[in-house]
Amino acid sequence: MRFIEIPRFSKILAAVLLAAAILALPSSARAADQPSLGLPLICDPGRTCWLVNLPDHDPGPGVRDYACGAHSYNGHTGVDIAIRDYSTMEDGVPVVAAAAGTVLRLRDGMLDGDVSLVGRDAVMAQGCGNSVVVGHSGGWETFYCHLRRGSLTVRPGQRVEKGDRLGSVGSSGLAEFPHIHLGVRLNGKIVDPFVGVKRASNCGAGPSPLWDSRALGQLKGTPTALYDAGFAPVEVNPIALRRGFYRDTKLSAKAPLLAFWVDAFWVEQGDRLTLTFTGPKDRKIAAKTFTLDKNQARHMRFVGKRKTVDWHAGSYLGVAVLERTTKDGGTETFRIERRLTIE
Repeated sequence: MRFIEIPRFSKILAAVLLAAAILALPSSARAADQPSLGLPLICDPGRTCWLVNLPDHDPGPGVRDYACGAHSYNGHTGVDIAIRDYSTMEDGVPVVAAAAGTVLRLRDGMLDGDVSLVGRDAVMAQGCGNSVVVGHSGGWETFYCHLRRGSLTVRPGQRVEKGDRLGSVGSSGLAEFPHIHLGVRLNGKIVDPFVGVKRASNCGAGPSPLWDSRALGQLKGTPTALYDAGFAPVEVNPIALRRGFYRDTKLSAKAPLLAFWVDAFWVEQGDRLTLTFTGPKDRKIAAKTFTLDKNQARHMRFVGKRKTVDWHAGSYLGVAVLERTTKDGGTETFRIERRLTIE
């Protein structure tokens, strides 16, 4: 989810007020009133959906998530959970109520798309896109943004139970990719569901996060992921890739090019990304290691080779490995592989 561009002074002031709203919540909220939140969509975290952006706690123009990382952007007010691509969106991924409550208001009818392509001015007044707001006891609200146009299944005043369907994941409003933005408010002030109304320190989850134990277990950990990979008979275009192209598991021996690609969430400066593409009898098609020079929320790479003679029939393997040096000097490793058949 993205927000409106505003002048620098106003932007800093807004960020200060946002951080104050997140960090200085009323301590009188009773534990009995605090909602216990489940996942706001039906998916398998780490396999069919991925935690991407967290609420921003930095009071200035910088970025700081609840764990003192940078998995957010300036002024972000909720939790973004992404699905694989637009093709998956069109199949329909249910958005569900994270907690029982009453539908207060909603909006539908906005087109799904990539705001970086259509321009922010076109949608900035309705940045949440197609959306649902659910009220809970004790002054709590949850809001669900960027739903797919025409997918909403509820009406204002309707009672919903935890897990009831509200609509489908979309890419409406200020969205650059299909995802659900879940926001939480207490008496109109933003609450980070990883923290709750109180926190013991400036870094780390609060003693009483809003997530239920199952959702917290599914969402804790780094948002870094090699979330998708595949093959293409042409040079890979990231926009087409994220629209659901290049999903072939079989290609012709006469393909003009063979490419193996990988797409990632949240790479960091200094990460080492190695792509290896081999054919029958372990023949090397292409291999390369990239040392990444900056932090990026999304990052795509590919390796490949142009055809000189027909490709050998058989099974081909693409493997991507991301290695990261941790603060304690260890190595954190992420891996994904895909197979291709040449006929």
